[in-house]
Amino acid sequence: MSEHFPLAPEVLRLTIDLQEIDYSLTTKSQPPILGQTRAQSALEFGVSMQNSGYNIYVMGEPGTGRLSMITSHLDSLAQHHAAPPSFAYVDNFENLREPVAIELPAGVGAKFSKDIDKLIDNLLATFPAVFESPTYQQKKSAIERAFNQKYNAALSQVENRAQEAGIAVYRESETITFLPVRDNKSLDEDQFTQLPQEEREAFKAQVEILENFLSDVLLELPQWRRAMVKDIRELDDLTITQAITPLFKELKKQYQNIDDVITYLAEIKKDLRNSIAIELANLPFMDSRDNQTKRQLLVERYAPNILIDYKQGSGAPVIYEPHPIYQNLFGRIEYQNEQGTLVTNYRRICPGSLHKANGGYLILDADKLLNYPFVWEGLKRALKSGKIEIESPYSELGITTMTLKPEVIPLNIKVILVGSRDIYYLLQELDNEFNEMFRILADFDDHIKITPLSIQQFATLMVKQAADSGAKPLTRCAIERLIEHSCRQAEHQRRLSAHINDSLEIIGEANLLSTQAAVDVIDKQFVEKALAAREHRNGRISEAILEEMLDGTILIDTEGGAIGKVNGLTVLEIGGSSFGAPARITTTVYPGSRGIVDIEREVELGQALHSKGVMILTGYLGHCYAQQFPLAISASIAIEQSYGYIDGDSASLAELCSLISALTLTPIKQTFAVTGSINQYGEVQAIGGVNEKIEGFFRLCQARGLNGEQGVIVPKANQRNLMLMKEVVDAVAQGLFSVYTVSNVDETLEILMGQPAGATDEEGNYPENSVNYKAILRLKAISDMTNEEDKEEGA
Repeated sequence: MSEHFPLAPEVLRLTIDLQEIDYSLTTKSQPPILGQTRAQSALEFGVSMQNSGYNIYVMGEPGTGRLSMITSHLDSLAQHHAAPPSFAYVDNFENLREPVAIELPAGVGAKFSKDIDKLIDNLLATFPAVFESPTYQQKKSAIERAFNQKYNAALSQVENRAQEAGIAVYRESETITFLPVRDNKSLDEDQFTQLPQEEREAFKAQVEILENFLSDVLLELPQWRRAMVKDIRELDDLTITQAITPLFKELKKQYQNIDDVITYLAEIKKDLRNSIAIELANLPFMDSRDNQTKRQLLVERYAPNILIDYKQGSGAPVIYEPHPIYQNLFGRIEYQNEQGTLVTNYRRICPGSLHKANGGYLILDADKLLNYPFVWEGLKRALKSGKIEIESPYSELGITTMTLKPEVIPLNIKVILVGSRDIYYLLQELDNEFNEMFRILADFDDHIKITPLSIQQFATLMVKQAADSGAKPLTRCAIERLIEHSCRQAEHQRRLSAHINDSLEIIGEANLLSTQAAVDVIDKQFVEKALAAREHRNGRISEAILEEMLDGTILIDTEGGAIGKVNGLTVLEIGGSSFGAPARITTTVYPGSRGIVDIEREVELGQALHSKGVMILTGYLGHCYAQQFPLAISASIAIEQSYGYIDGDSASLAELCSLISALTLTPIKQTFAVTGSINQYGEVQAIGGVNEKIEGFFRLCQARGLNGEQGVIVPKANQRNLMLMKEVVDAVAQGLFSVYTVSNVDETLEILMGQPAGATDEEGNYPENSVNYKAILRLKAISDMTNEEDKEEGA
């Protein structure tokens, strides 16, 4: 029997010393993406590639700080790029349902909007005042006078002929009436009816002749009127043109190099001839409210709708859209209720995130993007066409509504999707276009190798986070404790956890504790208190399970020995917390050839990996013990008092030890707990959650009283994963608790049973009285009994 020694206290956790690290770096500098050189290089390459299709998928698990680190990284890169052009929508005077998009240099949009506002104010000051000028009124009066002269001359002819016939002609507005005259007086209707029949008929005949003559002389009246209207319109056009030309002269000079603006100004000037004549010239000034109404009419018709306008020198935009529904991403058209009718115009077009990020970078959460209808297909369509089109998403379903159809805007954007590995591989499998559009994969590691550089970057990030969040300064010891906690999260003495957000949350919690203690810095003790407080908040269930073990409700022995019973180590994950809890594993062995029965599997509580671990036990027994006779055994293995689903093969080492104990009738020390996975050759393999498992058994032993004989057995491959709590390390240092590592089953049996496991000699035989020898004897006896039963049944 070889001698086995427990691990020394110094290897049970990593202790960080930042004496040689300059952690007090300036908080104004932007550190690179922490420890993610592969992801950072992919990100930089994707940003540099301007060809279409080189959008970026950032792959990693939530909580690793992907979003914040990418946003900060892109912000620093975007500062070196030129600000993108501005875009605005203006009215299409020929088709109001199709607003026109105009492109402006960066920073010009707001100025252009103010200039149009100034133009509107100048128009209100100019009109209708210009139509009230003496020059205009004289010219208009001359046109009207010429028309009236022709009209009056024609009527004079009718009046002269009527006078000769003794008939009076009366004008009332546009109506001409003929009345009989007696004694130089015109007769009214009553008087006319009293005239003799012959005179009435003679009057009617004369009136008919006069009406015919009136029609003849006024035959050209419509032409005279059209000529007058035409002359007045030409006068109005000339007056308007002369009045507005100075107003546009300066604007054209300012924007002479912007084609879209020059075109739009020409359209405004053309449209003003009608709108001024209709909306301004014929509306006299009544009060300031009326003037405001006229101004609003001009604003609704001419003022540009500036969608986006970044300042010159502001760099490329970096936009994160947290709620990527269709309208938030592609823009929307708002409506206004006017007397029960929904109306809209180009000024109610609202930009989406694609507009805001156009010319820069748009960051989206992949899972949210795929959850909303029409969004994924719409985004692919926009990226393929290189255009942003504002439309109703429901048009794809055949549901059409009367709305605007704005002119498309060219799209030049780099999209960064942030999502999990599952979503990435799912998109690759189900969408043939995905790889064509997202050719760059920035893969974030879950762990970061500990190097002087990564330690330096981590410390810098912690210092910067404390400063940016308004927290108190971190001391060197506090940063050392944060690094140790990160290593514990990674379950590795040479790895930092990529879940940076957790460390940043601890800084905030420790800052509150230091504030309550009226201390000016965040020291190690406050980080410790924050971690302890977090464990306490999440510790109700673990404390309840521990109490049930102490009062005997859950049967776990920590003293003495027992046959077919071993303490296994499990990890329970509930909500956002996980903790270790020992569990009793029992085995019974009896003659027969039924094989090893996994009770958990039989009752459908054991998941696939756990069942695999139990099935490996048969392979181990056959390999080590049944080389010279058939393996025939009946055994039942159970994890006692477990009422939920069990998965993972980390209990297979403990189950095998329990099986061999029951097989050889050799007691197992209950002062130990075991965890580990095995293969069919008896090699012990690494498992997860090693720290929580060790601490779960330690708490039980500590509560019952440490006696120096208690300890745990874990795989040797997990030694690098040990980041145990300080109280466990202290107990080991005092000789009150032990942690053993093993690489094979025989080492485990010797520690648990206090007997040599036995190694085969040159002939393949185990030493007498060794555990393995006893196992072969028992298995051979069971095999012989089974053969005899078979012979008896055959006879």
